[in-house]
Parts: sequence; structure tokens; C-alpha cells
Amino acid sequence: MSVAELKERHAAAIEAVNDLRERLKQRRQQLLDADGHKLHSFSLLYYLAGYARSLGRSQVTFGPTDLVCCRTLQGHTGKVYSLDWTPERDRIVSASQDGRLIVWNAQTSQKTHAIKLPCAWVMTCAFSPTGQSVACGGLDGMCSIFNLNSATDRDGNLPVSVTLNGHKGYVSCCQYVPDEDIHIITSSGDQTCVLWDITTGLRTTVFGGEFQSGHTADVLSVSINGTNSRVFVSGSCDGTARLWDTRVASRAMRTFQGHEGDVNTLKFFPDGNRFGTGSDDGTCRLFDIRNGHQLQVYYQQHGDKEVPLVTSIAFSISGRLLFAGYSNGDCYVWDTLLARVVLNLGSVKNSHENRISCLGLSADGSSLCTGSWDTNLKIWAFGGHRKVI
Repeated sequence: MSVAELKERHAAAIEAVNDLRERLKQRRQQLLDADGHKLHSFSLLYYLAGYARSLGRSQVTFGPTDLVCCRTLQGHTGKVYSLDWTPERDRIVSASQDGRLIVWNAQTSQKTHAIKLPCAWVMTCAFSPTGQSVACGGLDGMCSIFNLNSATDRDGNLPVSVTLNGHKGYVSCCQYVPDEDIHIITSSGDQTCVLWDITTGLRTTVFGGEFQSGHTADVLSVSINGTNSRVFVSGSCDGTARLWDTRVASRAMRTFQGHEGDVNTLKFFPDGNRFGTGSDDGTCRLFDIRNGHQLQVYYQQHGDKEVPLVTSIAFSISGRLLFAGYSNGDCYVWDTLLARVVLNLGSVKNSHENRISCLGLSADGSSLCTGSWDTNLKIWAFGGHRKVI
């Protein structure tokens, strides 16, 4: 190809990009409300989805054998509230209203640890990056750390190795900072998030609270950016998500609006530039942290029925799929680009019999685990010829 031909193609590409940018600008303006400040709840990327379809981008398709329940983990006697995978994908920790943490071998369904908690009202749990310890928190306002290699006491219980005490409300979520076992971030009903030093048991940084840019209601969830661990997002009962930098505690970097209910769950997109949310308003949404824009809304019409709440979300390793758990027992698999449901795990064989309260994807993306108020966890594997997306 000659230099002249390359220049011609380059000029044509620039013209196409500029044309798309102008069309996006016009569409964005159409979605502004009367005050000119807030985007309409249905996102700009609906337009992009149509543009993708015009370019021949087809929807991801799933059949009933492409994602199948291969194991049911039974052992809890109360509602399951939270779960987490180890980075090596062979173990899962779950927290239940029965007042126990259970560590499972995901390959065999066997329990390796059953930890009796000092407070039965547990709401969250997490594996450390090395898989050597687990953390949990709940209505007692503390985050408890257990070293899985510690010896049990004379009653057969694993003792708490570290207690992180400082929140003035319940601990709703905890997540270890990636690639290290010494820092963890918690969110709380006291409207704050806290970065802790586990080695000292002390708070390193508090996010929100007295600062005007902090949340104005209970904080329900946090997610740490997998590509930049200094950055995390939080979701709250104030209907917003906020972006934080651990080096700048005095103010949130951005506030993301659009939800009309509590933001129950959020998760960073694999590329670290976007994150998804799930809310009591029955929608999942996708936001861009670079410009603060809402990119997509994921909502399934339910006719005259009561709209189910979104309780938990996770992305596939490429980000093309969004897994969302709902209060009515549905678990939708969304095509993130085209905003369409490609499968509902709540309608397939061996599905849960109650509210989906938590879910998570294994580190290699080959398996999905869901937890429910029916006291069980289920591991779903991509079957047949289906490759991990």
C-alpha cells in the first residue's frame, strides 16, 4: 500500500471518528434534563449498542448447556450473605446468618474450615490475596481476620488473629488490597470507608464522614481497581457511587449519579476504566471513571410485577458479560455491549430456590459461584464448546 493510500485511509478514519463524536454529542444533549445537568436514566450507550449492531456486532448467545450447575455446596444452616474466591480459584469462603464462615474446596465441594464467628450477624467476607487468611464483618462494627494456618483452640474453633475496630456502624463490605495481605478496605453504615493496616490493626485512612464530598448515607459496597490498587469505588444508600484515591482522603474524586435506589453492589470492569453497579431500583449501570459519564443501563421489563432488587454483580474476564443476582432468585447474564439478557440462571435446572444474595467469578473466569438465602452455594461452569468470554 502506497503512502498516498495510507494518508487517504487515515483521513477517512479521522472523518468517521469526528462524525461519530458529533453524533454522540448531539445524542447526549438530547438526553439532558430540563436543568441541563443530569443525564436521562437510559444511557448513551444504547445509541452505541445500535451503532455496534449496524457494524455487524452480534449478540453473545447462550444455550442451557453453556453454563451449567456442576456443584451445590451444602453446609450452612442460615441464609448465605457473602462469598469470595481465592486467586488460585480452587477455594471459596462463604459467610452465613448461621454465624459461620466456611472455606470450601471448589473442586471437591469439601469443607476445609468451618469458623464460628464472635458475632453471628455477619454481612461480608473476603479471602486475602495469598489465600492464607480470611476477613469478615457485620453488625458488630468490626472486621475480624482469621489466619487459616493457626491452630484451633480446645473447643475446635479458629481464633481471631486480628480485630479491626473503629467503625461506628455495621461493616457492610471488606476487600483486601490486591497483591498484599497487609491492607484491607471496609465500608460501613457510619457513611465511611476505611483503609486498614492489618499488621498494626490501625486505621490508615478514613474516606468520607465529616468531609462534604463523602457519602450521606450507609455505604454498602466497595470495589478496588484491579489495574491501580490506589483507586476504589464505593456504593451507598444515598443512591450514588463515589471514586476515591487512597492518597487523597479529604474528598471523593468523582460522584456518579443515576440510580433511584440504594447502590447495593459494584464491581470494576476488567480494564479498570469503568465499573458496574447494581441497585434497589432494579437496574445495573456502567460508568466511566475518566469522564464520569454513565455508559449503559441494564434493565429487564417485568410488566406489572414488582421490580426485583439487584443484590450482586460480576464481570466476565473480558467484560463482555455481566452476571447479576436479583432478590427474586433470578441471575441474569447480560451482554454488556448490547444490553440484552442472554441467559437467566434462575430458570435453568438446579437453580436456587430463593434470593441470590452474592456471586463471584473465579480468577480464571471458568466458573461462577452464586450464594442464596436458600442456604446453598452453587458453582456454575462454562460447559460444552463454550469458551470463557
